[in-house]
Amino acid sequence: MKKISACLLVLFMLSSPLVFAGPGGGDHSHEPAAPISEGEALKKASGIVAKNVKKGKLPKSWGGVKPEKIIQKTFKKGPEWVVTFDNPKVENKDKQTLYVFLSLSGKYLGANFSGN
Repeated sequence: MKKISACLLVLFMLSSPLVFAGPGGGDHSHEPAAPISEGEALKKASGIVAKNVKKGKLPKSWGGVKPEKIIQKTFKKGPEWVVTFDNPKVENKDKQTLYVFLSLSGKYLGANFSGN
């Protein structure tokens, strides 16, 4: 009887996590998020620049830079928000314009100085 009880207990312990798995749970849902507005995208991109300044990934001169423009651009994987920041305080002309890329739902996808 003890062996049967132990086997049932082990079987229950191994199968119980499966009960909680399934669609629609937290961040693992595959449903697309609702698109954010242009204003929300500008705000998110500004926050991303500020975080990168705080982390030391961007020079401090980027800290007060406001977004210059925002467009929706279509890439291979679909449309994205592209937010442009210009910083004339940067001496290197190739590094004066920063592009922040967000999904239409507001997920941060990356940033660079080339715009591609």
